[in-house]
Amino acid sequence: MTAQTLEKTRTSSHTLDSLWQARWLGPVLGAGFAALAGVITAWAMPHDPATTAQALIVMISCLAVGLIAGFSMRSYWSLLLAPFAYVCAIELARYGAVGPTVDLPRFDETFGILALVLGRGFHGLVAFFPMIVGAGIGVRIARQMAGTTAGWSDWLWPGLGVLGIILLAISIIRSASTPPILDAEGHPLPGSIAEVSMVPVNGRDMGVLMRGQSVDNPVLLYLAGGPGQSSLPHLRTIFQDLERDFIVVSWDQRGTGKSYAALDPASDLTLEQAVSDTIALTNYLRQRFDENKIYLLGESYGTILGVLAAQQRPDLYHAFIGSGQMVNLTETDRRLYDNVLAYAAQAGDAQLDDKMRSYGEPPYADLPYGNAFVMGQYEHLYKPYTPPQSYIDRGNSAGIDQFGIMGSEYNLVEKMNVLRGLIDMFTIMYPQLQGIDFCRDAARLEVPVYMLDGQAELAARRDLALEWFDILDAPIKRMFSFENAAHAVAFEQYEAFHKILLDTILPETYR
Repeated sequence: MTAQTLEKTRTSSHTLDSLWQARWLGPVLGAGFAALAGVITAWAMPHDPATTAQALIVMISCLAVGLIAGFSMRSYWSLLLAPFAYVCAIELARYGAVGPTVDLPRFDETFGILALVLGRGFHGLVAFFPMIVGAGIGVRIARQMAGTTAGWSDWLWPGLGVLGIILLAISIIRSASTPPILDAEGHPLPGSIAEVSMVPVNGRDMGVLMRGQSVDNPVLLYLAGGPGQSSLPHLRTIFQDLERDFIVVSWDQRGTGKSYAALDPASDLTLEQAVSDTIALTNYLRQRFDENKIYLLGESYGTILGVLAAQQRPDLYHAFIGSGQMVNLTETDRRLYDNVLAYAAQAGDAQLDDKMRSYGEPPYADLPYGNAFVMGQYEHLYKPYTPPQSYIDRGNSAGIDQFGIMGSEYNLVEKMNVLRGLIDMFTIMYPQLQGIDFCRDAARLEVPVYMLDGQAELAARRDLALEWFDILDAPIKRMFSFENAAHAVAFEQYEAFHKILLDTILPETYR
């Protein structure tokens, strides 16, 4: 070793000794780096890691922060100090972000606990675990450099922690996919499309599922409900028969599912923007599949987007099809509120009555908790009905849960996004839907309109839909009514819907 090298080693050793002897310096450095990482993360990801890349960045940066904190403090207190400084910095830096997943936690509501787990809980998994492991490794390195001997057992749990981080990273990296469409021999069908990808929509990448046995078939764009719902796997499983005759497209709208990262900035999440996104995706599909027009199928909230998009650009659509048609959400919510109170009185349920009155009359100020509670009472308000057994069997055999999060179309981060997107996007968008009244504002549409009517639908929704359809002026308008269907008619009656498309809608509108 040369004299110069020896002098550098002595200087480095002296610096480390000064760091560790000054008891205040190590904690300041450890907490400071953790807080800086928290501020940067809050600025870049105000609604927590929302993509695979963001989750990996958080994991790597927090591992590095943990190493710095553990090494500089040379104390296992770093395992607590670094995460504490990180979370404090994030909460302060993202003050003003909107949505239940970033609001103050609510432990008095089921949705509040769910929002905590999906938002801060998932962030904690990808941040605190690597940070704690990194801090432990940093402590061991610092103590070994200071002359404290360490046996193999002292490195056992840090080694297991690193293994855990690797396994977590692998599960996050695992990509999403949709099964190919196969021919009779089990090979991918030539000329078919089975693609789940991120598509540019008004400058933001959004998740889109496209499936069809031939790219030459007409395009059917499905607009999911909510607002905030993602339904990619449901389209694949329930609408698989439609793939013979259509390119079936399902889209995760801005702020939902695979498109959850597009929630920020939340100021862009407006009804006008949602309609603009619908039209932009329509034009993308027209260009990609060389179609002059496409078909638009709206479900629940998606019927609002569908009507507004068709009203604004009738030249882009062969027809609009409404399933679970919404007309006036303010009036629907008012009627639902009265109906739940009437049920509580009939059932002698004073607790339910008190709970409803505690939220006050709609529109509920306590979003989304008031709406979520009322949704939980729908089972008492629906007329008894039995959906077709084929619908029940197909849903069960597909192994897809109610929200579709087990579908292959979502990776690990996107599975979290499906639920937190529903919670956050609903909270931001739903108040903007108040005041809509299609009986007043959409009494005429310049496109053919087909409505799927479920006779078991909630009266608060169905009565208004029938009233609107009765006064609607359109080039063609037809209603198809089903006794054994409620809100999700297109799904529940998917076989009949397919026949309606082939026997009526296509012959009348496809030019």
